[in-house]
Amino acid sequence: MASTYSNLKIELIGTGEQQGTWGTTTNTNLGTALEEAIVGRGTANFTTDADLTLTLTNSNATQVARNFVLNVTSGVSLTATRNLIVPTIEKPYIVQNNTTGSQSIVVKTTAGTGITVPSGKVGFLYTDATNVVTAFDYFDALTVGALTSTGDGTFSGTGQVKLPAGTTAQRSGSPADGMLRYNTDLDSFEGYVDGIWGGIGGAQAGGAIITNKDEATVNYTIAAGENGLSVGPVTVASGVTITVSSGQRWLVL
Repeated sequence: MASTYSNLKIELIGTGEQQGTWGTTTNTNLGTALEEAIVGRGTANFTTDADLTLTLTNSNATQVARNFVLNVTSGVSLTATRNLIVPTIEKPYIVQNNTTGSQSIVVKTTAGTGITVPSGKVGFLYTDATNVVTAFDYFDALTVGALTSTGDGTFSGTGQVKLPAGTTAQRSGSPADGMLRYNTDLDSFEGYVDGIWGGIGGAQAGGAIITNKDEATVNYTIAAGENGLSVGPVTVASGVTITVSSGQRWLVL
């Protein structure tokens, strides 16, 4: 019987077929098809300012959609978020959004909702034969050597983050003692400024705002079930204790 093909388009030789040539087919399966799926990096290029669909055909020859890493580029400047439509099979993808135009792309199957990968970012995604989803969303433990957030990244647990000089932080809710605290008796916020505790004005909507004069190493602890710590700018919610390393000065705005 004739060859058939797997989801990754690896050629499955039929019984008794390809006598004298099966070695060539097998070498292509191993050296091209499987290698692309495991370690390959292919370029998916938007040639027009419209959605791009990647397909797989019954061939073990090189195919972009089979690659593990998709380097997504564009021959034109994208003017809006565009869809990168991938085959509806079970497959992991690392997607690099290197398109021009500063637009996000949505990696999706034909019928799925997909996952957005912002311009200049890399997403680790998985196609589950129905939809494109994030490859993982849980870590039992995670150590971050350097932390940068350009949006509303949220932290929980206990950790440390370096804030460049001039970073603003806002305290909201009724926090525990720490870098900033709320005095319920005086209905005002208090903060550690130039070596002394002092009042920094009456309660404000959203809390008090401070700005560090020098780069600061901030240790934070977020209580279980409480709100988190967001960076960019920093927002410290109730249930959070924050301390600033000694010798560093913070100014109040």
